[in-house]
Amino acid sequence: MNNSIIPSQPDVPPKAWSVLAASTLSFTVCFMVWMMFAVIGIPLKQKLGLNSTEFGWLTAMPVLTGSLIRVPLGIWTDKYGGRIVFAILMLVTVPGIWAMAWATQYWQFLVIGLFAGLAGGSFSVGTPYVARWFPKRLQGLAMGIFGAGNSGAAVNKFVAPALIAAYGLSAAPPAALAALGADKKARDALIASYGWVAVPHVYAVTMLVTVIIFWFMSASNPAHIVPKSVTVGAQLRTASDLRVLKYCQYYSFVFGGYVGLSLWLVQYYMGEYNFTLPQAGALAAVFSLPGGVLRAFGGWLSDKFGAHRTTLWVLLICCVCLIVLSIPGLTVVPFTVALFALGIFMAFGKASVFKYIGDDYPKNIGAVSGMVGLAGGLGGFVLPPMFGALLDLTHIRSTTFMLMFSIVCVSLVWMYLTEIRNTDNVAGRH
Repeated sequence: MNNSIIPSQPDVPPKAWSVLAASTLSFTVCFMVWMMFAVIGIPLKQKLGLNSTEFGWLTAMPVLTGSLIRVPLGIWTDKYGGRIVFAILMLVTVPGIWAMAWATQYWQFLVIGLFAGLAGGSFSVGTPYVARWFPKRLQGLAMGIFGAGNSGAAVNKFVAPALIAAYGLSAAPPAALAALGADKKARDALIASYGWVAVPHVYAVTMLVTVIIFWFMSASNPAHIVPKSVTVGAQLRTASDLRVLKYCQYYSFVFGGYVGLSLWLVQYYMGEYNFTLPQAGALAAVFSLPGGVLRAFGGWLSDKFGAHRTTLWVLLICCVCLIVLSIPGLTVVPFTVALFALGIFMAFGKASVFKYIGDDYPKNIGAVSGMVGLAGGLGGFVLPPMFGALLDLTHIRSTTFMLMFSIVCVSLVWMYLTEIRNTDNVAGRH
């Protein structure tokens, strides 16, 4: 028996792997844009004089539109095909990304962030688009590989600080830098205050180039389009199934929590451990990188062991990690190790939740994935302001992980009531 992660399959269309590669690249770039405020928000917080709650809203605004657009995008993908919807979506975001460098006031960043945040809706396009190119036994793997584009959050944490440092050093007044002398923290802050504007411009050009690459590498298949006889109302009725609501809860933790923490961790490391922006970005990537790239392996695990078993172990281990991370005053090494483990198992969980969808709703993946993706995105939207409010209220940074622990407990209770105690619901799920 062939147990390799990517087996050779004669019934996979030749174009399938090219579509998967193009979609994964595009989703990675879209996720970089979606998480942009996680890095450029740091100098903006200082520039605009924001408190932690205001900073949380700043980072969350792109997540809002990227979440709300997911349901219609999923439906449009079913109706018109993923290739055209994905390409148009990426093109639409370019002006908003570019314009972000021109904003000067808090409200302007909030509004422009809404437009740039449309890039986050790409997940609900790419998931049904790539899944339909593969047989059912490989859909978990295919969706997992595509979902590895979440690693754009980690790429952003490496690329954006480098762009800020390079451009800021050339743009900052030499006299002002000289006046700060050996005060490295003050020099870094001054460089960042001038350098952040390079990030939106570089990301806008990157998005435009990605659209071109995607168009030439991807393909359309009329057989993947839902028949016209299937109405939007029928699609939405399926998406309102109670099982879908449960998957929404799971995804609000594994994906919403991933997004929320990805947006929050750079400033967490800077505030809690006094790291510089590049150092904090690199350490925060310890969570974001495995949380993205290992999603493909999570898809393979879900294909092999089933969605239920994989998700159960994900929730249990995440629960343990969050107990450790909730300890106030935890030193940086055990904190980072626990965070790394949390990122790994969140990656597995993001894949296993969508394995449920592929198993239960094979003819309506677009609408259902849109609904579940909406729930996950909204989780990522509400968490940063909640993290900030808890910090402003208690002045204890680890309340971030106490909140996350409460969310995973809700997921575990729901799974127990519907999938463990009621054994009929797990028949055939291994």
